Amino acid sequence: MAPALNFTVPRINAATVRADFNELSAVLHYTRAAYGLGLWVSERLLIERLFPDREAHLLEAGCGAGRVTIGLWDLGYRQLTAFDFAVELLDQARSLAAQRGAGSIRFLEANATRLGPALTAAGVAPAAGALFPFNGLMQIPGRENRRRALSGLHAACRPGANLLFTTHDRASSRVERALWRLEAERWARGERDPRLVEFGDRYFAGESGRTFMHLPDRAEVLADLAATGWRHNFDALRRELAHETRAVREFSDECRFWAARRD
Repeated sequence: MAPALNFTVPRINAATVRADFNELSAVLHYTRAAYGLGLWVSERLLIERLFPDREAHLLEAGCGAGRVTIGLWDLGYRQLTAFDFAVELLDQARSLAAQRGAGSIRFLEANATRLGPALTAAGVAPAAGALFPFNGLMQIPGRENRRRALSGLHAACRPGANLLFTTHDRASSRVERALWRLEAERWARGERDPRLVEFGDRYFAGESGRTFMHLPDRAEVLADLAATGWRHNFDALRRELAHETRAVREFSDECRFWAARRD
């Protein structure tokens, strides 16, 4: 009798996420949004509230094809450094910036979990504020890696700097809560997707290709901020902040905005 074969399914890691973002379907999806969607009403509201000085140096993590970056430029922010680790998306962001006359934006290829060396090599000065928009932080597999990204942004910012980012929220609706109770039961029975790193992870296919996303609960994010030196200032679901257009709601599910401060 032949021995049973033991196939180990590799877990999702940074290389998986980078490859997914560099796929043509993902590049097209995010490039269309960069050219046609622009800032959400809720994003603009909080950006103008948290970063009132248009001359301040802002650092944007996970800039992708430049949707938020160019939105910042259009609002009058001129000292912008934006980075991503997906080179195909970065190429699109640089192209869009050139078309919009925003050639002074500094774009860097960098991994948020190893940010310090990239900023040092590029001679980037400490920022007066930082952004990690459109759930980018939660597309980093592994909680310790997400904490490394938060720590890296903390080190890259001056005291008093604000940080703005978004996440999904496992408790954002009755339906979400019910789905995650079922998911918890699957994990307890040992029936989880073996590719996933931890409870709260999802890996799915859609219009933008394959997407990894970690969906935290509120307590998890608060703990991560405290562990990485950030002081929580504010959080709210997007629907509590503004009524978004249909195009925005089709582009992005409900999310929670977070604001924190570096003391």
